[in-house]
Amino acid sequence: MAAFVVIGGGAAGFFAAITAAEAGLKDILILEKGPEVLTKVKISGGGRCNVTHSCFEARDLVKFYPRGEKSLRGPFSRFQAADTVAWFRAHGVELKTEADGRMFPVSNCSQTVIDCLTETARELGVVWRTGCGVSAVEQVAEGGYRLTTTTGEVLSAERLLVATGGSRTRQARQPADDLQLTMEAPTPSLFTFKIRDERIEGLQGASVPWARVKVGKLAEEGPLLVTHWGLSGPAILKLSAWGARELAAENYEFELKVNWLGGRSQEEARIVLEKSVNDYGARKIQGRSPFEGLPKRIWQRLAAAAAVGEEQTWANLQKKQREALLRELCEGRFSVVGKSLNKDEFVTCGGVPLKAVNLRTMESRQAPGLYFAGEILDIDGVTGGFNFQGAWTTGYLAGKEAARASLDEQKGFVPFSEVER
Repeated sequence: MAAFVVIGGGAAGFFAAITAAEAGLKDILILEKGPEVLTKVKISGGGRCNVTHSCFEARDLVKFYPRGEKSLRGPFSRFQAADTVAWFRAHGVELKTEADGRMFPVSNCSQTVIDCLTETARELGVVWRTGCGVSAVEQVAEGGYRLTTTTGEVLSAERLLVATGGSRTRQARQPADDLQLTMEAPTPSLFTFKIRDERIEGLQGASVPWARVKVGKLAEEGPLLVTHWGLSGPAILKLSAWGARELAAENYEFELKVNWLGGRSQEEARIVLEKSVNDYGARKIQGRSPFEGLPKRIWQRLAAAAAVGEEQTWANLQKKQREALLRELCEGRFSVVGKSLNKDEFVTCGGVPLKAVNLRTMESRQAPGLYFAGEILDIDGVTGGFNFQGAWTTGYLAGKEAARASLDEQKGFVPFSEVER
């Protein structure tokens, strides 16, 4: 019987296994259904791995999590971004902070993080198997869990951690479903908006450094990117995270308002336009954007949408055109007709409700010796390293408690979780 079995070879699963091993626990096994471990680590951040975010106060860190903000205050007070930075430094990986607060390995290569985790785990005696998923989980009356793998093998575990990632697939939900545990319905989070509009058609790659986007009462700010299918970038991704369930209820068809000028008001923009009329009277309006950071290509499309002709000069800008241009700049309205494809949805909300978990230990309140970590929990953060931080934190707490409980039992102690219950 293994002391600790981890289902899922991702960031949360590996971190939990390493934490348990560093605490002195032996006989730890990770089961990964895919051909490789840590695949999301490999592709995140464009192959650089956005390890965490430089937000080092728990009360501030929780504000970046649309689901679980209040509940996460405790876990983050026990292991947060500063602890993540310190842990990786102690294991030979230095992190650097970029202007927007995202933190990456100095190497700018996700393989550095993968090597750190796998080599540390190997040195501690942690074993992992790839191509080995779990098809069934059963709680044993005398204690522990019995697992049937996709290869037909039957394994026993004293303690079990589920770290299968987002709960949208049947296999990710399998352990919780088999044990008849409560699950919140999975809903995509961090997705892009599909928009068909001549104002942005063919402008893929064009971006603004700061924009404000709104859907109903939801509003976010940040860089905005035009893509082949519509709009993306941190501003859109943050909005999709906070509005994940609301937008799903609308079947991803809604009106998006865009302020291309980073939240600048129409009155502020009006001053710039009036100055341009005075300063550039004989020049063509579409010849150059008067707003810093607004690319010429986007400016030209917005001007055309305001009925400003290609040859029209600033001196001939009519009041009706000016007002229309101000609306396009500061409150452009776009019809969203869908979200990005499944392959682009790298985060979901939903999963095991936080109220069903002891947030000091990540142990299930319904099944003793069963732990959850990472995205299988109903936790998701906005873009910027926050989802990995959620994985490190919950993995650390689960691994630490699994080791403590197992070692205490070996010494004849009553597990803390049993005392609490």
